Amino acid sequence: MTDHGLVTLGIDPGTAILGFGVIRGDTDPQLIDVGVIETDAKSPMPDRLVILHAETARLIERYQPDVMAIEQLFFARNVTTAIAVGQARGVVLLAAAQAGVAVAEYSPSEVKFAVVGYGKADKRQMQEMVKLILNLPEVPHPDDAADALAIALCHAQTAPFQARVAQRGDDPWT
Repeated sequence: MTDHGLVTLGIDPGTAILGFGVIRGDTDPQLIDVGVIETDAKSPMPDRLVILHAETARLIERYQPDVMAIEQLFFARNVTTAIAVGQARGVVLLAAAQAGVAVAEYSPSEVKFAVVGYGKADKRQMQEMVKLILNLPEVPHPDDAADALAIALCHAQTAPFQARVAQRGDDPWT
């Protein structure tokens, strides 16, 4: 039996390539759509951000997600890349806010733990689990699209527990 509930739009932010994945359900998630939004690296950043915002708004309008799950900004060695990803996250979050879509943010290790069961899983392990969980014939490509699906799956697997905790209104561990 398929769970026809929660529609989650997963986003792997980036300015050159922004991955997206749309799934329905949490106990038996089903793929609705997956892909990328690409911008021309030679275009000025403001123009690229306009494209990312407009295309994200179109995705929201088309799929009417209950929630957008997005990866938190991960600060590695390259500050320039982190700033660009932060700008992409900003316009994506703006599109969600303008549409009244709830946003859930997850760290890379939270996504890996939820999908693979190990917070330091490598990219190949993540991609294979996305393929298995969604019963896909092959791993989604490019990597940004597979990563976006992993973020959506993280939320789908985490949301029911978070909802139960919120209903209780107290600390579940005490």
